[in-house]
Amino acid sequence: MSVYSNKQKIIVILGQTAAGKSALAVKMARKIGGEVVSADSRQVYKGLDIGSGKITKKEMRGVPHHLLDVASPKRRFTAAQYQKLAMAAIKKILARGKTPIICGGTGLYIDSITKGIVFPEVPPNQAMRNLLEKKGADELFKLLRKIDPKRAKNIDAKNKVRLVRAIEIAKKLGRVPPLPSRAEGNPASKYEFMKIGLKLPENELKRKIKKRLLARMKEGMVSEVRKLHEDSLSWRRLEELGLEYRYVAQYLQKKISREEMLSKIKTESWRYAKRQMQWFKRDKEIKWKGGR
Repeated sequence: MSVYSNKQKIIVILGQTAAGKSALAVKMARKIGGEVVSADSRQVYKGLDIGSGKITKKEMRGVPHHLLDVASPKRRFTAAQYQKLAMAAIKKILARGKTPIICGGTGLYIDSITKGIVFPEVPPNQAMRNLLEKKGADELFKLLRKIDPKRAKNIDAKNKVRLVRAIEIAKKLGRVPPLPSRAEGNPASKYEFMKIGLKLPENELKRKIKKRLLARMKEGMVSEVRKLHEDSLSWRRLEELGLEYRYVAQYLQKKISREEMLSKIKTESWRYAKRQMQWFKRDKEIKWKGGR
């Protein structure tokens, strides 16, 4: 971030799951007079608290947080919706004379702000979806990798909802839409971003993932998922929400044992962390801290 730029400044704290992003964002916000804009694709949903690691009021330490609890988990919340709400929040924070601090690990959400991605306007193709949804995640991933290898590198290979949507877009457009330049008309061109990336050594990250999982179990993660289902969220939708919600839902349906549930959450959390790094390592603007 250049000291000579007249552009409005925005701080971005990103990186792997369990790396300590939220705590750093709060610490920095208290120091410089900032407000946090969450960039987490599951924390946008109401009721997804323990499983998503949503920051608590106590942990916020008086720092305002935005883009938490803004959507019903019954309906899919898109990156385009996130972009619109986040840009509006950033404008309001700057108007108050505060510094926006974007914090999270969802790369597409972060890129939607910092790179001004223009999302393809591809309407749902229900006939295609009906056919694709009959296939397993592995088969869908192979299909996506064949028609859009660039998107396949960064997608959750187990998330059927995202796989179906990615295939739908790729089949319609035939290619990944290019990122717009930081030119006039790109909303990102108004701002200057300081990107701080958090990365931990593999052994430490695996230890933290395990420790965090055990803490969430004690906090009542299984009860949270059971309550979400009782409040009319289908098992299918819970599994679509991924990671903890997928495997706790499978456990509650007696599809897997408790031991299998814990093992799968740890394994998939680690794989997710690796996918996050694959996404972020392409961005040369990130200044990495920890583990490097």
